[in-house]
Amino acid sequence: MPDDASDPYATHYDAINEWGPSDDFYLDLVLSADAVLDVGCGTGALLAAARAAGHPGRLVGLDPDPAMLALARRYADVEWVAGHLGAVAFDGEFDLVVMAGHVFQVFLTDDEVRGQFTAVRRALRPGGRYAFETRNPGARAWERWTPEHGTDVVGEHGEPVRVEHRVESVVDGLVRLSETYRGPDWPEPRVEWATLRFTTAEQVDALLAETGFEVLERHGSWDRGPFTATSREIITIARPGPRPATGRR
Repeated sequence: MPDDASDPYATHYDAINEWGPSDDFYLDLVLSADAVLDVGCGTGALLAAARAAGHPGRLVGLDPDPAMLALARRYADVEWVAGHLGAVAFDGEFDLVVMAGHVFQVFLTDDEVRGQFTAVRRALRPGGRYAFETRNPGARAWERWTPEHGTDVVGEHGEPVRVEHRVESVVDGLVRLSETYRGPDWPEPRVEWATLRFTTAEQVDALLAETGFEVLERHGSWDRGPFTATSREIITIARPGPRPATGRR
């Protein structure tokens, strides 16, 4: 088992999450904006692709995971910042903020979401946009997170790795699950735990409105198809609207 496999989520992330339609969707948005903040940038693949495609402006990736940022920093022509949005403050600096890869689902309470939305609003310039997605609870994605639907990938050192998910509980929209990594030469599997929140489109829109956003676009698929009750994704592009009347800022 190679030394860097101590954090298998980071070292195998790009192999498990190969470039696909969601990345193309966000890349188009990034290329249309002068200054972009990627919240939860992970290994930096999106912003690196934007720079490689000729983006001439400011690109900033923010992530709290040091293992992810260590991989992102292979791309030296992007600003990589360690930390959480809100704790790291930006003030009217970006035309676009993106939160890709279902990062939105790690915020488990309404207050956490409000805090993120407020920080995003502060980071945006007037007329800026905020793009993110969350899995639609109506599609019940967690029912497919079973060992039978595991993924076989090849690690950085050419080693085969099996990745399997198992759901422990589903309570009030919170899904707790394990992600297990196994390699034929590893002395034991590596298990990571996570909890993800599933929110409805109505819940998302209410929280956006509370924090002063209005929805510009809503899609249910990465080809910009309409959102329906059974769409797998709730894809949202929002912009700051009038200041909210609730007193939250």
